[in-house]
Amino acid sequence: MTASTGAGAAVTEAVAFRRLAEGDWDTVVELESAAYAADGLSEGRQALYSRGQASPDTCYVAEHDGRVVGYLLSLPYPLYRCPDLSSPEEAVFESTNLHVHDLVITEELRGRDLALRFIRHLREEARRRGFDRISMVAVRRTDILLTLLGYRAHRDVAVPECYGERAVYMSMPVDR
Repeated sequence: MTASTGAGAAVTEAVAFRRLAEGDWDTVVELESAAYAADGLSEGRQALYSRGQASPDTCYVAEHDGRVVGYLLSLPYPLYRCPDLSSPEEAVFESTNLHVHDLVITEELRGRDLALRFIRHLREEARRRGFDRISMVAVRRTDILLTLLGYRAHRDVAVPECYGERAVYMSMPVDR
């Protein structure tokens, strides 16, 4: 994590992570739409909810002053595969791979290492729960940052077109 100074650092440090609760879904849907609708990547409430229900123990929110300021949806998924954004999740997989389906931080807190803290929190949880790997599909050129965090691009893995042109499947071992 890079060093931060000033009031922004204090806000970021005051953010707590907890499991996503049923009452968080309206905010999750709003955050997801704000983050992805302009790029045509928003999948809507039903699909988001289905992913959360596939593994409620591995879905989290970031909270600051009683307000949800970000979320992370992850679910066990076969390695080298990913959900299709155009349809809800119909199966629950048993897998030692934990797939990060979505990570969104409210715009006002972006650029303050909160996503990095979220990813670290997920790795700790994945390790504790016995997962071997974590995967995700990088969109909008986030593969560059994820490579710096230890994720490896698997450019030979086909990603559904609904993720956009530059989508890249990536993974890393939990115990890196």
